[in-house]
Amino acid sequence: MKLKLNTSIGSLLFILLATFLCSALTAQATLSGTITDKDQEGLIGASVFVTGTSTGTVTDYDGAYSLSIPAGTYTIRFSYTGYRTMEKSFTFTDGQTVTENVTLEADNLSLDEVVVTGSFTGRTQKASPMSITLINAEQLQRLSSNSQADILRGVPGITAEGGGGEVASNIFVRGLPSGGQYQFTPLQVDGMPVLSTFGLNSSAHDVYFRNDIGIRNLEFTRGGSSTLFGAGSVAGIINYTSITGTATPDNKVQLEWAEGGRAKLDILSSGPLADNLFYAVSGFYRYDEGPLKTGLATRGHQIRANIKKLFNEGKSSFTVYAQSIDDNVQFYLPYPLANDAGQSERPVGNDGETVFTTLTDQAAGYSFDTPYGRFESPIADGVTTKGGYIMAQLNHSFDNDWRLSAKAKSAKYEHGFNLFLDGDGVRNVPEGQDTYLSNRDLPADATFTYVDDGTELAAGDLLFENRILDRDRPMEETVGEIQLTKTAGNHSFSFGTFVSDTRAEDNNWISNFLGDFRNAPRTVNLTYTNDMGEEVSYSTGGFIDGRQTANRHHRSTKVAFYAGDQYQGERFSLDVGLRWENATGKIVREDGVGSNNFQKGTVSASDFAVAVAGLYKVNPDLNIYANASRGYFFPELRGVGFSAPGSPLSYEPETIIQGELGAKYGKNKLAATAALYYVNLSDRRNVDFINDPNNPGSVIEQVRLQSTRTVGVEASLNYSVSDDLNLYGNVTLQDHEFTKVEGNEDQVGNELRRQPNAIGLIGANYDNGSIDAGLSANLLGSKFANDANTVELEGYNIVRLDGGYTFDLGKKQTMRLGFQVSNLFDSDGVTEGSPRQADSQSGGISDFFVGRPILPRRLFVRVSFDF
Repeated sequence: MKLKLNTSIGSLLFILLATFLCSALTAQATLSGTITDKDQEGLIGASVFVTGTSTGTVTDYDGAYSLSIPAGTYTIRFSYTGYRTMEKSFTFTDGQTVTENVTLEADNLSLDEVVVTGSFTGRTQKASPMSITLINAEQLQRLSSNSQADILRGVPGITAEGGGGEVASNIFVRGLPSGGQYQFTPLQVDGMPVLSTFGLNSSAHDVYFRNDIGIRNLEFTRGGSSTLFGAGSVAGIINYTSITGTATPDNKVQLEWAEGGRAKLDILSSGPLADNLFYAVSGFYRYDEGPLKTGLATRGHQIRANIKKLFNEGKSSFTVYAQSIDDNVQFYLPYPLANDAGQSERPVGNDGETVFTTLTDQAAGYSFDTPYGRFESPIADGVTTKGGYIMAQLNHSFDNDWRLSAKAKSAKYEHGFNLFLDGDGVRNVPEGQDTYLSNRDLPADATFTYVDDGTELAAGDLLFENRILDRDRPMEETVGEIQLTKTAGNHSFSFGTFVSDTRAEDNNWISNFLGDFRNAPRTVNLTYTNDMGEEVSYSTGGFIDGRQTANRHHRSTKVAFYAGDQYQGERFSLDVGLRWENATGKIVREDGVGSNNFQKGTVSASDFAVAVAGLYKVNPDLNIYANASRGYFFPELRGVGFSAPGSPLSYEPETIIQGELGAKYGKNKLAATAALYYVNLSDRRNVDFINDPNNPGSVIEQVRLQSTRTVGVEASLNYSVSDDLNLYGNVTLQDHEFTKVEGNEDQVGNELRRQPNAIGLIGANYDNGSIDAGLSANLLGSKFANDANTVELEGYNIVRLDGGYTFDLGKKQTMRLGFQVSNLFDSDGVTEGSPRQADSQSGGISDFFVGRPILPRRLFVRVSFDF
């Protein structure tokens, strides 16, 4: 399957330019002035926006702005990232010119920054009765190094595991069990889900999207109210917003180098094409031989673009977004760690060097026969994604206080998730040569030789039999959403509908190969002479055997309707919302690959979510809020079994009850938030990939019903020591347990696997305009690797250091030389045990423990130009 876009991005820009290029209608009044900080320095790119319309502009290099507005009374919002938003009412008459100079004050924690995620209408964080975290473009540029985990790790209530590499980060949200990835926290870009259905295959949402410097900000809304605003949202929404063009051109180029052979080029260009017509294009190319040396490189690119047309006297806007990606990354799974009475550390290999990974380029190129022809393993490519999306958004403000927002998106990707597993599926640990032969009933006089040079292994060298799992997962999706909002006094009533149609395949091939035990293992030939005197090759070129294990096609169709009211009084605000959704899934699975006997079935379920949230302004500095919700989560289609041919098992939604009580405070140099929360999830259909005990070497999906309950407290603090120095931190404490475990009732009362009881972050930032520096430490408490709570993983912390110097190149042009060190102290703490070991995983009784260490320390150097 290959993606065929009707036009290239360049052609798309041309077509839109020809379609929407027209003269702006003459406005009847003009508002102009400057926006500055407390030192009267002009703020470049500050926003001036007419609330309730699509009319707006940004300031130029001197902080100046000019905006044409029809006659009438309007509220104008002046805002800038990192500063407190100001709103002021104006009445304009025909031909009038009004001058308004504005000084914005720095905002602690950006509590007065307007956010749009988790809301029917935009409002500030401080005015929202939910927990919200905002990360701006500058912070994103400095945080992003290896993966989404690098960015999300510092968000309160999130545990982010990035040990697998750049993609498929495991994201755990406070209070909920999860296999990681984005099961309860869908990833969105520009308000639309990257993938609206989770569980057609097990690929994480971030395989389809990469960060680049064309992102304006990240908004993360957590809590049950998010169920109303996003497809698949249960505990939160991760929403990235793209930079769109303005009247002021903006161009950025960033060059990045890092240890391990990494080179990356990022670009951004945005600005006007004509009157009321704007563009933005961003993208990157990256080559990387690290962060762990395997001989298998990461390489690829992504291009994103949007074009925006303002028309109808600024009351309407039409924006088209597009993405094209062709990228591959390597993925690091758990491997055997040296085990000393439960203390796990990186082992030493046959060559006397530390083993960082068992990925190896010597395993590339294997091929074998399957029922559908010869298959050649694409393992050298790692996780591959090729394709893209195109999305259109129309906004319009009617004259009678009605607003319309309509979005449509089409996406199509060729995607493969090719990975090395954590052993042969039976033993999964290194073996001595005699032990290896004995365990497989092979002759004791067999010979082991290296494939690359034919030499024999030393007598004491260990062997490690591993598996390669190649997954072909093409995906395509069509999504649409329409929302109407009516403002009536202090109320904003919203009504909307969401539809999606998602199709995905999950075709799997698995193969075993023999290597020695070292970093990036060398493959091994095993030969022996049988009773007939014939020479037998057990592992030719290291390859032992291969087979196709799955042929699956899943399709999910969703239809949702929602309604809500946001009441905003002088001191009290109230949100009420309801969402009803139906999900229909079609399943086609071959019952034994090559059998031509297919299990086919259709499942369908409907459920509703309701949320209530209120906020009270105690005084100008302190707000208190509370919210409660009843939500749902549709089970993963890949976890639905069959009781008989054509008869899928039940498909009942999982119910989640959540509540939160909190406070938000901001005054002068101090800002703080605090909240108590409660989470109860009922009858979750938990899906684990585990080694098949009845079919050695294969992987099966084990499904068990579980219910959980969590209570916790969360707090954040930000203090400005001076204009240049800022201290910050957050902490999440939680008490969680299983209240139901199907088939393992003895696990009731156990803690949730891979969920720590304590998460925290402390840090400091310094920036005087020329010199900047930052230091932060992400702290995670101990947690259990399995539901049985028999293997405890020690807590650890990850320290990040960054800094830079910005040179003034004249005429508002700058160059920044910067660096970043991730995992400064090179911690070897284990982030997770192997999910394929399940409850059979042991912690301290063998020489090896199968687990994944975090990625080691890495130095990045960057040069950024802004002009």
